Amino acid sequence: VQLQASGGGLVQAGDSLSLSCAASGLAFWDKTIAWFRQGPGKEREFVGAISRIVDITRYADSVKGRFTISRDVNKDVVILQMNNLKPEDTAVYYCALRSGPVTQASSDYTLWGQGTQVTVSS
Repeated sequence: VQLQASGGGLVQAGDSLSLSCAASGLAFWDKTIAWFRQGPGKEREFVGAISRIVDITRYADSVKGRFTISRDVNKDVVILQMNNLKPEDTAVYYCALRSGPVTQASSDYTLWGQGTQVTVSS
């Protein structure tokens, strides 16, 4: 069972980017999927999440209104759509999974993807 995050890249401030989180070996329509990020010299922080089954989303204040998380049930993919990117969004982005409801604590998530680099130039 694996999670794989993809879609990172180098963009300019104000651009948009879409990250995908896909699972192999399990269906995750009934799992909570979260995105975390870790910038250079920073601790890993919660970005947002989509809850199991009912797909309620929650976001960190720093990305609210700019980032959107959605789930494609048919493809077993969760999308992180990032708009109006800022240099401070530069980080390695990780997706993670848990069976319970949304939390912002990384320690609550039991399965992690490998991370994808997002770099935003000014």
